[in-house]
Amino acid sequence: MKRVVGIGGIFFKAKNTKALASWYKTHLGVPIDDSFGGYTFNWNNNTERPSKGYTIWSPFKSNTDYLEPSEKDFMFNFIVDDLKALVEVLKSEEINLIGDIEDTEFGLFTWILDPEGNKVELWDPANG
Repeated sequence: MKRVVGIGGIFFKAKNTKALASWYKTHLGVPIDDSFGGYTFNWNNNTERPSKGYTIWSPFKSNTDYLEPSEKDFMFNFIVDDLKALVEVLKSEEINLIGDIEDTEFGLFTWILDPEGNKVELWDPANG
């Protein structure tokens, strides 16, 4: 019997769900479904599914500073298509980036905070 076979979703509380969903739609292009206020990333649809990347589940030590400057105990990670181009768009939209783009063996990373202080990691996976 298989037990867990994947991540089924990310669920979190928000002070203003409609405003936060609108921010994600405007600045990160998440196509919000008005019927429930979120979005279903359908991995069975080859036109929507990223061609690179994977989903990680990873607990962090309680004293990590990786999630800072957010005061939350979690962080969102979104796979993006072209991080360098997206960063320029986010700068033009006056979204504050946390640090510079980091180039690692896993790909390019950068971070922002959403309006409710949730840290968002943007990841352009390495080709491979």
